[in-house]
Amino acid sequence: MRINRLKIPLFVSAIFAVQFAYAGSPERESESNANAVRPLVDIVSYPVSGKAMPRFKVDAGWPTLPETWILGQVSGLSVDQYDYVWILQRPNSLGRTDIGLAASPPSALCCEPAPHVIRFTPEGKVDKAWGGEAHTPAIDGVNQWPANVHGLYVDDNDSVWIAGNGKGDHVSVSFTFDGEFIKAAGVRGKTNGNMDRKTLGNPADMYMDPIHNELVVADGYINARIASFDVSSTNVVATQVLGAYGKPPLGPTREGDFDQSQATKPQKQGIDPQNPLFGNIVHCINQDRDGFIYVCDRRNNRLQIFKRNDNGDIEFVKNFAVRPETGGLGTATDVAFSPDGKFLYVADMMNGRIWIYDRQTHELLGSIGKNGRYPGEFIWLHSIDTDSEGNLFTTEVNTGRRVQKLVFQGVE
Repeated sequence: MRINRLKIPLFVSAIFAVQFAYAGSPERESESNANAVRPLVDIVSYPVSGKAMPRFKVDAGWPTLPETWILGQVSGLSVDQYDYVWILQRPNSLGRTDIGLAASPPSALCCEPAPHVIRFTPEGKVDKAWGGEAHTPAIDGVNQWPANVHGLYVDDNDSVWIAGNGKGDHVSVSFTFDGEFIKAAGVRGKTNGNMDRKTLGNPADMYMDPIHNELVVADGYINARIASFDVSSTNVVATQVLGAYGKPPLGPTREGDFDQSQATKPQKQGIDPQNPLFGNIVHCINQDRDGFIYVCDRRNNRLQIFKRNDNGDIEFVKNFAVRPETGGLGTATDVAFSPDGKFLYVADMMNGRIWIYDRQTHELLGSIGKNGRYPGEFIWLHSIDTDSEGNLFTTEVNTGRRVQKLVFQGVE
């Protein structure tokens, strides 16, 4: 969701343009405190009668940030293969009263914007942090760093992929762990509709298919489609573009730029979980261990499930409604999977819940969370992911502006 960017003083902007290695402060956090077991907070749970489901509690002290840092809207989340947790946040979503320390001269004792990209250790300490236009090249005079960052994915080749949904953000850009530019799909400032194979239209999310070496994109804030890009060649083009039900993406694109106010406006076609076209926010994409590809059609309150055939082409499998009666922001915002492959988690932005399904049968087992600002509650729940121990991580946008760790407590 795009918002107006603030003009931030140059000395603060510099922290977004260079890598920041945070080693911690002995005065702020002693070694004994760092290793102490923090109390866990209960999270409201709504099991379906007679069904066992995963249980969680919230580590309300996770993560820890440098004392003067403050997070804006946290739009992106990904757990890498080492169980380090990456977030993507929006410094431009912070107001002047949030970042008084960054004013010139400072107008308050705290705070200053944290960098866009932060990598946390499993214990929640800052390991790496970077972001900004110094990390991306200019193409035809346009820098390729998104005006409003949105999606984040860390692949098993240790590449960090970032997408944006701000003005002209028609690009998905990859970096090393230290923020060095690698390559991009699409280019900022250029979009050409749902059928075009060279450009994007405000991509929301992506993942890397390790077998086919393709970047699969939920291209869904201006365009309304999924697109699979061959990133092995210098000339990055889409091998496939698909609309709902695997049909050609012949539906309309958004007119003009996306802004956050449009996230709550009703679609012209209304809410329809059976809609033959994708809605106007194709919000997430992820693949499970069996190769099934889950696409969040948020405004139609559904997932669409796809899979590659023997030729490597992506084909439609199933239409899957998620609380279809819901209005407002819509439901299906992001998906994640338990590390043992048994459970499917679906983030629901409007209801502030995480729905828990049997991954293979899609039987609903229950849900956790609700709208609110306390631990285990959510305001504009945006992204979810899991680590190898089954813990869930969540992020929030709008006024939520945080990342939470839900600690796995077993299945009962």
